[in-house]
Amino acid sequence: MNIRPRRNRKNAAIRDMVQEAHLGVEHLIFPVFLKDGTGVKEEISSLPNIYRWSVDILLKEIEECVELGIRVFDIFPCVEEHLKDKTATLSYNPDNFYLKAIQKIKETFPDVVLMSDVALDPYSSDGHDGLVKNGQIVNDETLPILAKMSIAQAQAGIDIIGPSDMMDGRVGVIRKALDTSGYVDTSIMSYTAKYASSFYGPFRDALKSAPKSGDKKTYQMNPANKTEALIEANLDIEEGADMIMVKPALCYLDVVHLLKENFAVPITAYNVSGEYAMVHAASQKGWLNYEAAMSEMLLSIRRAGADGILTYFAKDFAKSING
Repeated sequence: MNIRPRRNRKNAAIRDMVQEAHLGVEHLIFPVFLKDGTGVKEEISSLPNIYRWSVDILLKEIEECVELGIRVFDIFPCVEEHLKDKTATLSYNPDNFYLKAIQKIKETFPDVVLMSDVALDPYSSDGHDGLVKNGQIVNDETLPILAKMSIAQAQAGIDIIGPSDMMDGRVGVIRKALDTSGYVDTSIMSYTAKYASSFYGPFRDALKSAPKSGDKKTYQMNPANKTEALIEANLDIEEGADMIMVKPALCYLDVVHLLKENFAVPITAYNVSGEYAMVHAASQKGWLNYEAAMSEMLLSIRRAGADGILTYFAKDFAKSING
């Protein structure tokens, strides 16, 4: 045999030299959950080792993460039910604890990158990403609310706006609103191919933001569709998205790869709560090695083409490679 692929696997030095995909802490974005109050650190039962933090305790967590090399954080607000209404007015209220916390984090850690979540569901009494009228999630009337939310977040210090709502046209409306308000340098990482997935359960538990009625299938994508992701990506990029995202990651690696092959903008993937929880549950049973499964899962997302990965594994992975 003239060609023996095993020759390139015969020792660790050669395997490392020819490795095609590389995974580092610099590729990871750490999602964290923020709650109003002080001294709050609530573990989320369906997300082991992940917590709801008040900003005073979260600052200590961010400091630990920065020391491990994590520099990008996606902040999600957990809003008390009595503060929610149908039009998500708290989302752009200057007294919103979320906006105040962003200001505090940026004052304390000016060099970290903060990403936001832009959708109505954390603040909506209906629990949907868009405005609900007569039992329908209405598209165009949602867009001005998303624009107000984005401006308020940029003003507070958010570096990357993350529209997760999947309303048609929202990227263009948000981009125009940011630019006309003077936030031309604020980036948009659009949730471009966000699927109506069964893997979001622990996240909705963490935010207490499940829909009060119906489901999200009229705006989130059908898991059976791949070509549709190309349509969504074309639209988001034309409207001004700087980066585009696939969510979830693990069951949609083919979509990550498809977008990477077809678009020149950075591609990110969200390694979602259900994917994280599965590894924890199996490792607690002794069925999987937690560290090995975590690393393999993250590497597979990088191999598929993701430039950045939003993942609850970020801190554990950083610890594993920092010894």
